[in-house]
Amino acid sequence: MAMFTAYVVLFLAAKVAVQPILAANAVAPTPPMGWNSWDAYGTTVTEEEVKANARFMAKYLKPYGWQFVVVDIQWYEPNAKAHGYRPGAELTMDGYGRLTPAVNRFPSAQDGRGFKPLADAIHALGLKFGIHILRGIPRQAVRDNMPILGAGVHAADIADRQSVCPWNIDMYGVDMNKPGAQEYYNSIASLYADWGVDFIKADDETAPVTHRDEIVALDRAIQKTGRPMVLSLSPGPARVEDAQLLRENAQMWRVSDDLWDEWKALRNAFHLLPGWAPFVKPGSWPDADMLPMGHIGLRAERGDDRKSRFTADEQRTLLSLWSIARSPLIFGGDLPTSDPATIELLTNGEVLAVDQKAANSRQLFSRGDQIGWTSDVVDSRDKYLAVFNVGDKEPADISVLWKDLNLKGPVRVRDLWQHRDIGSFANGYRAPVPAHGAGLFRLTPQR
Repeated sequence: MAMFTAYVVLFLAAKVAVQPILAANAVAPTPPMGWNSWDAYGTTVTEEEVKANARFMAKYLKPYGWQFVVVDIQWYEPNAKAHGYRPGAELTMDGYGRLTPAVNRFPSAQDGRGFKPLADAIHALGLKFGIHILRGIPRQAVRDNMPILGAGVHAADIADRQSVCPWNIDMYGVDMNKPGAQEYYNSIASLYADWGVDFIKADDETAPVTHRDEIVALDRAIQKTGRPMVLSLSPGPARVEDAQLLRENAQMWRVSDDLWDEWKALRNAFHLLPGWAPFVKPGSWPDADMLPMGHIGLRAERGDDRKSRFTADEQRTLLSLWSIARSPLIFGGDLPTSDPATIELLTNGEVLAVDQKAANSRQLFSRGDQIGWTSDVVDSRDKYLAVFNVGDKEPADISVLWKDLNLKGPVRVRDLWQHRDIGSFANGYRAPVPAHGAGLFRLTPQR
């Protein structure tokens, strides 16, 4: 009997030990796909604007796998202004120093209901709801020395006043060596779970400093709630040497600085993503940042109301690279007012399958301005191939030999952007690609 009891204890201990890994796989088995308010609305998005984007997503994008609707930063600031932050702005919060939605912008949050009514409305559309948070505890809560729920301490007792985000001073860091520090993180995660949050974008976590203790504390708090919530860490670039920490405590993390609609920023992603390819797996998604496409800048941090400055070729390059590298796909434009051509790109099921269903993504070659990536089609001998011409002026014919992909010809080539079979080729394929352009193909061996 004693031996049986020992086996049971060992089994239960092993089960507990693997729970976080299993949870990560279950929470984000594929790269998350969704919409975030930042590129269009910056700090100022309203409840009706969020709902309008959710309704559009449910009607037109949901059948293709798009599901998350995320409210970005400053949802707790009643008087937020476009094009940046207001240092020292008064924020809305409850009696335990936990930020709550500003009711003038999110009317359904009145009477202490928080984001639950909005989350319920989004869930009713068959979608999932997310919010942005900034690392730490509000300095306003520290100023007023608010109690920490269930901790017997106050905000000033756990605040690290030397740890402040360099681009937004709303928060102090939390000193995780202080009694009550974990309880603070438990309290905010519990609140988000009660609201029905499915996705947390936690900012000021990974650059310019990796805040290891607070990342672990937030993940532990989320696990304690028992509610599946994707944890996305920002900003970037995260450090490859921190990959193990990030994989163990989050489902996605930023590998680049903020991406806006500038070719230079997109070009830089080709340098960053190859080093992260070995860490791509279910529940572990290096994040190349949002897709600043369609109608952006309505009230954003950078630039004015505009259609994305990315050309048609650059937009295909952006989606081709993100898909072949299996990055999360988080759209930043205002969906209801974006142009039909952009929506067509977002609803190309053959391209999205590369992002959602491939395996073993990796850079194949980098030859000056010509770059190639490949990935495997699961349960098949087929492969995906992406080729890029990152040169600024001239079109290029980019050649790929089947032997370099461990394929034997003949191989049928299908153009995923054009939805058409090009033909079968004995030894390889030469793809014509415009400057700043891309080609994305499925390769099927014929024998």
